[in-house]
Amino acid sequence: MMHQSSRVLAAIASHAQQTPDKIALEDASGGGLSYAQLVNEIHHVSDEIGVYSPAATGIFMDNTPAWAVVDLATLQAEIPCVPMPLFFSPAQVAHLIRSAGIGLLLTDQVQAMQSLLAGIGVAHEAVAEISIAGQGISLLQLKSTASETIPAGTAKITFTSGTTGDPKGVCLTQQAMETVAISLREACAADADERHLCTLPLATLLENIGGIYVPLLAGGTCVLPGLAAVGMRGSSGLDAQRFLDAFIRFRISTGILIPQMLLALCAAVQQSGKKPQNLRYLAVGGAPVSLSQLEQAAALDLPVFEGYGLSEAGSVVAVNAPAARRAGTVGKPLAHVQLDFADDGEILVAGALFSGYLGQSSPAFTDGFYASGDIGYLDDDGFLHITGRKKHIFITAFGRNVSPEWVERELTIQPGIAQAVVFGEAQPFNVAVLTARDGVDAAVVEQCVAAANAGLPDYARVSRWLLTDEPFSVANGLFTGTGRPRREAILEVYGERIKSIYAE
Repeated sequence: MMHQSSRVLAAIASHAQQTPDKIALEDASGGGLSYAQLVNEIHHVSDEIGVYSPAATGIFMDNTPAWAVVDLATLQAEIPCVPMPLFFSPAQVAHLIRSAGIGLLLTDQVQAMQSLLAGIGVAHEAVAEISIAGQGISLLQLKSTASETIPAGTAKITFTSGTTGDPKGVCLTQQAMETVAISLREACAADADERHLCTLPLATLLENIGGIYVPLLAGGTCVLPGLAAVGMRGSSGLDAQRFLDAFIRFRISTGILIPQMLLALCAAVQQSGKKPQNLRYLAVGGAPVSLSQLEQAAALDLPVFEGYGLSEAGSVVAVNAPAARRAGTVGKPLAHVQLDFADDGEILVAGALFSGYLGQSSPAFTDGFYASGDIGYLDDDGFLHITGRKKHIFITAFGRNVSPEWVERELTIQPGIAQAVVFGEAQPFNVAVLTARDGVDAAVVEQCVAAANAGLPDYARVSRWLLTDEPFSVANGLFTGTGRPRREAILEVYGERIKSIYAE
């Protein structure tokens, strides 16, 4: 039976009738599933999952066509889907399984998953192996009951890695996600010629919605060769040349990147002199992008568009678009979004919001608006500017409010500084922890800090700085998966040195 209310499934069915042989999901070999085959696979997998009537279904898989099929099949079966980040620690996986009550788990890494489940004490049994998009996928039935209530109508629970402790489960309805996908398709002018390369892990809501739902709504092709094929190693390693080659080899027109990926792509283009010829739209988000990075991309003729969003608002709130772009802003709000601002500048968002966090009875909305935690403003032309995170703002010993992101952006615009995190809560001056770019010595860093300070008011300037022992990364726990610094963790590592600077 056709799932009545899903706009994405309806679009796939319609493309299957009009262009049955068009490839919908392409794999690493250039093969994959046509739209007609995709419809059949969705029904087949939906029936397989339905047999077990799980409270929630987990996906622990690489970025292949099979991942997309399982995601769409859970939509068809109306069973909440829980994409599981491959980089979560065993403790985080345990929390995710127990809080969401995952009863069925589909994986392409069955041995690793079984030993992980045994290690965290989750009882399970392998109940079937089925072929999805030509790939063998194992179904594990888990003896797990939800420790939290899932809000009615939840289609997906996306876990965001918070800065501390257990990740939070954001519950989204199908309608909220599809509203965002439809607005996003409109903003980035996606059409049936689209060839989108999925480079972020599909457990990332932004790639799930922007990388699967948007191209399929448009009748385009999602290219899903797996993370290793695009140069991803583990959660934070990236082979820049391989990354660029994937864009060229698969003739890609669109992609979604986080800032470090943009940096790698620009470096690879510059180094090799090769450029993806078919690129039309590269969205960049997840963390602020420095102006110098956008300028570098523009100089290399890469069509980069900065955007902004949060899982609680279904992934995207605003984005620059071919028809409306302004460097240094995150673009105009999507068509369904309403924005308001609190007295302190905090951005309040309405339109296609989440239904709540797992374990919280109902989300805290004020007059239908969700407080984003980000500070910003709309300019006269309707472009959104982000100036920092509310919770990161610190107050100096002189009573001045400083948004560290603002200072950090000025520092990382400098050619010699790769990463910067600024501290100064209740202190007479600000201290920065800096990662120098390769081959840059302390004297050059000093000049870069002075140049950044020249553009800042005195209370925001950096008076002293120290260099990192190694760059912040996901691997050493000092960076989030989307490229934001983990401030508390950085303070733990460098706190004593910062203290001794103030003690002097």
